[in-house]
Amino acid sequence: MSTSEHAAPARRPPRAFLRRVAAARLPTAQVSTAPVTEAELAGLPRAAVRYLTAMGVVGRPRIWSLRAHFTGRFRRGPGRPWMPLDAWQYNSALEVARLFRMRLTVARVLPMWGWDTYRAGTGRMLGKALGLVTVADGAGPEFDIGELTTWLNDAVLLAPGMLLDGRVSWEDAGEDGFRISLTDAGRTVSAHVSLDPQGRPRDFRTQDRWADLPGGPVRALWSTPILGWTEVDGCPRMTGGAAVWHLPDGEFRYGELSLVELAVNVAAGR
Repeated sequence: MSTSEHAAPARRPPRAFLRRVAAARLPTAQVSTAPVTEAELAGLPRAAVRYLTAMGVVGRPRIWSLRAHFTGRFRRGPGRPWMPLDAWQYNSALEVARLFRMRLTVARVLPMWGWDTYRAGTGRMLGKALGLVTVADGAGPEFDIGELTTWLNDAVLLAPGMLLDGRVSWEDAGEDGFRISLTDAGRTVSAHVSLDPQGRPRDFRTQDRWADLPGGPVRALWSTPILGWTEVDGCPRMTGGAAVWHLPDGEFRYGELSLVELAVNVAAGR
């Protein structure tokens, strides 16, 4: 991947992002400051316990929000050119919500902004060139389910402390993985998480997303393989990952992201 394919990372969250997150009026009251105990993992599948332990959940407070900053590259279809990407997102676990804003540079000149959101049980994808011309606008049941699945993906990879919640259920899938499900607004989404030898996620795979293809949305296998790990404050933190559609005519790797910054338990809009 050449450096020219990456967007220069913004040093601070864009004001438009902060305004949108603040306007969502998401709850900010932390559920509890008490650390998670090993007893709270009792009854979970063995691989899930290994994962939560490896990710540093035990002994630390639950996570009720996250804010992340990514850079990388994105493309809109197989054979299409890669575009530099700079993205910020805010997720809430108090109310299942996700606001993801990315800036793309088309042909290295034309800026395009896109929002992927999930709020109050509703998902939407909206993209505009120059902030004015709508180039993508998706809503409906497929996006409700798909954006809820993406929230679950974020929690598994970035903030597993969000997953110790009554809306989340776990199933045994062997020594090297588990199945996980999330219910919100009357919908349930699920995924299989495979683990590396250290108990960290290796991949997240689900059928609960739709690929936006020329002929219309198509339900397909979606995966987010992890590209690497580091350690921050004694806990594993992913360095980056990819987004891949597994389509009938082959794999389509459409996104590659590097994690620049991750903050947890921050109030919306700050």
